[in-house]
Amino acid sequence: MLGVFQHSELRIELNASEAAIRDSLLRPAEFRQWLGPQTFSHDLGDRLEPGMQFTGWLGPIAIRHQVDVLDSNSLRLLLSQGVDGFHQWYWGEGWVQSSLQGISLLPLNLGQTVSLMRLRQYLTRQSRS
Repeated sequence: MLGVFQHSELRIELNASEAAIRDSLLRPAEFRQWLGPQTFSHDLGDRLEPGMQFTGWLGPIAIRHQVDVLDSNSLRLLLSQGVDGFHQWYWGEGWVQSSLQGISLLPLNLGQTVSLMRLRQYLTRQSRS
């Protein structure tokens, strides 16, 4: 893999329930709404499941995801192609933490920060509805 090793951990507080955070991370219909401009495979089903594999694209760059670990408060995705590494999510009542590690030419910390801010905006809009 060509690129630079990068590691970033971010944790933010959200005005959202644990269930709302979980759904926004595990339900493709929801994460497609806040993870733009990234697009995803169409065959994801209703919810991520262990062992599931799918592809996301940032413009022409494909990032392959494999659901490695999934339980009530965490998700670990193994990444390949545009990023070689992993993305781990932890969540609870009113907070989410993202740990991203990999080799890539993409600026991973910037993308991670933008994604968390978009997640916060998405969940704020959901709570107002």
